[in-house]
Amino acid sequence: MLDFNVSDLLLPERSGIISLVGAGGKTSLMFQLAREIAARGQRVLTTTTTRIFSPTPEQSISPVITEDPLLWLESPDQQYEHERHLTLARKTLPGNKLQGFSRETVDALWQSGRFDWILVEADGAAGRPLKAPAEHEPAIPDLSRCVVAVLGLQGFNRPLTGSWYFRPGIFAELSGCREGDRVSLGGLARALVHEQGIMKSAPTGAERVLFLNQADDARHLGLGRRFIQVLQGRYPGFFCRYGLGSLKNREIFNANTQSAYTLQ
Repeated sequence: MLDFNVSDLLLPERSGIISLVGAGGKTSLMFQLAREIAARGQRVLTTTTTRIFSPTPEQSISPVITEDPLLWLESPDQQYEHERHLTLARKTLPGNKLQGFSRETVDALWQSGRFDWILVEADGAAGRPLKAPAEHEPAIPDLSRCVVAVLGLQGFNRPLTGSWYFRPGIFAELSGCREGDRVSLGGLARALVHEQGIMKSAPTGAERVLFLNQADDARHLGLGRRFIQVLQGRYPGFFCRYGLGSLKNREIFNANTQSAYTLQ
């Protein structure tokens, strides 16, 4: 298989704040994108407006914990001035998690001009592959140039229960399906594009991108391809780009062919 950069598939041509929402692999995707951006010589910040697991050494250098990231960036003795990839968080939490910053702080970090890209996890899903947002979610910075919706294919064709869906009651309302029933691809699509769905806080003018993760085998790969066809047929133009892959297996698939690519 040929090597491939998922950033070439998902990211806009111009740099900016990229917000990741949804479920099923946001954190893994964020650090994969950061790795690729840094490898091409640009400076990238990874952070969150919610909570994330602390990155592994392979994902990022030790995260910087600071209540005031703008002041820290101006500090003459901070040691990461020349790092291409930096992770910032407001504080550490039990369970190896990090607490992030407000949407306004992330916007201010972008306006500081210190970074070519800011990747921000703007949603939480408690480890489920699919979710519906509460009223206060997602927490997308206003200056986001692009919002990437992530869905976990392991939750497709599963009963609408808390085992597979975060906030299944809200998801039932958005999809038109009953709790406990298996959700059709059409129901998943309705929930995804609903005005109260996971893209509801995307800034006007921000590019909307979909990434289907967990295509770990032929069955889930087929579900992903069919789901993209449903979205393109019923809601043309809602997303400007689509991605389909398995971050676990480090593979990206062409949604229209049988071609597979290995992530660099």
